[in-house]
Amino acid sequence: MESVIVAIDGPSGTGKSSTSRAVAAELGLSYLDTGAQYRAITWWMLTNGIDVDDPAAVATVCDKPVIESGTDPLAPAISVDGADASGPIRTREVTSKVSAVSAVPEVRARITELQRTIAAAAEKGIVVEGRDIGTTVLPGADVKIFLTASPEARAARRSGELKGREAADLVSTREALIKRDAADSSRKTSPLAKADDAVEVDTTDLTLKQVIECVVALVEEKRAAK
Repeated sequence: MESVIVAIDGPSGTGKSSTSRAVAAELGLSYLDTGAQYRAITWWMLTNGIDVDDPAAVATVCDKPVIESGTDPLAPAISVDGADASGPIRTREVTSKVSAVSAVPEVRARITELQRTIAAAAEKGIVVEGRDIGTTVLPGADVKIFLTASPEARAARRSGELKGREAADLVSTREALIKRDAADSSRKTSPLAKADDAVEVDTTDLTLKQVIECVVALVEEKRAAK
């Protein structure tokens, strides 16, 4: 099989992670959750007392944490300075601050370089999910997908993912998603955007299985044409 790079972008709650992992597993590709990397560096900043609302402070130390991402779609992992960070990076505190940290140009430059290195090392190919993969990180990706969904559908999915005290009601979750969209879409450096040559897939009324089948078909079509 030809190596293939698949970029899957879109806002939170559209099914990016579940779709990307399943597609990678089905096609025997590596997998990279770029959002987890931005969460990881945000968590490191918060843990080390960095004022994440001060871009200059964030930029000064963003090269310090050692971030390593596992690329197995069946068991994705991420560590910071050798410690497993897969749980801590999913807290509401990190979620509320990740957009601010992600908007710092020095942070984006550092993480983008890391992402490109990981993609280049994937011998059989890789599925990379995020917000600026098709536009900035891997503009030459073989297949570009942009997932969308209504704010209501996204809020319902995201609320279902949250546990215990981290769970939020649908209204507040929807508001948080819309706020995150605005922040990600308006930042000056690598904003959330659909690449001109990306295929848009609206997942609002689709099951996860249907979305996966759609993306797999697009990738296989591209492979057959190479």
